[in-house]
Amino acid sequence: MVPFHSLPVDQSDVRYAHGPDSYRQPDVPVGQTIEFGWDHSAVYPGTSRKFWVHLPAQYDPSEPASLIVFLDGRWYLDPEGEVRGAIVLDNLIHRGDIPVTIGLFVAPGILAGTENPKNRNVEYDASDDRLATFLLAEIIPHVMQRYSITDDADQWGICGGSSGGNGAFTAAWLRPDKFRRVMCCLSSFVQMPDGNPYPEMIPSVARKPLRIFMQAGHRDLHWNEPQRNWLANNLRVAAALAEAGYDFRLVLGDGGHSPNHGGVLLPDALRWLWRPTGT
Repeated sequence: MVPFHSLPVDQSDVRYAHGPDSYRQPDVPVGQTIEFGWDHSAVYPGTSRKFWVHLPAQYDPSEPASLIVFLDGRWYLDPEGEVRGAIVLDNLIHRGDIPVTIGLFVAPGILAGTENPKNRNVEYDASDDRLATFLLAEIIPHVMQRYSITDDADQWGICGGSSGGNGAFTAAWLRPDKFRRVMCCLSSFVQMPDGNPYPEMIPSVARKPLRIFMQAGHRDLHWNEPQRNWLANNLRVAAALAEAGYDFRLVLGDGGHSPNHGGVLLPDALRWLWRPTGT
């Protein structure tokens, strides 16, 4: 029998411990990370940005690799940060938990010389297809010219948190012919300029071939308020996915709007997203 422990009133500062998959392991070969710049976007004119390609040590050009895109790329790549994407990929690929997968870490655009130089919310919170088009018409072709990537959409994923979680979901929703594995953490559905369309939209159209991992925070922004409630909007999207019969998973953390929980979950989320069909 588990003894009763009352919950603290404020759980906004809850932290989760990273597991071994989020640390470099002495027996795991380290992949190579290559940095690129992109300063001539047709989809987001005037923006400049960096992106990084992480090639696992097992990459073989003769065998096309799987692909996962991480929005907010620099933050997701940081080996000392909350997510540590490249480290997780190296560990999971080494053990055969996921296929050989190239990580594409894309930063949001910067509009130099403008009053509001950060283009992140414009790119990630929109409900249109510009982000998907930008990735599929500009960044990914540039990567595929250099590296061998499978054209099997079941082996393509996209991941993001907060506004990036919203952007990842929207990109996959609009282009399931390309992105079919989705991880979205603390998604910013509440920030979409025209409102969150997904609770009504998801059950109103034919089910799309998506597998979706969602993470939400019990005390996320405005969690106990009637307006702009991040938790409620994530739960409404999850409920719509459940009612429509989607292959999805929701993990609810005790904390607030903190990236720590989603970062700690990344290894298990990737295992779940890439598990064999029907399991």
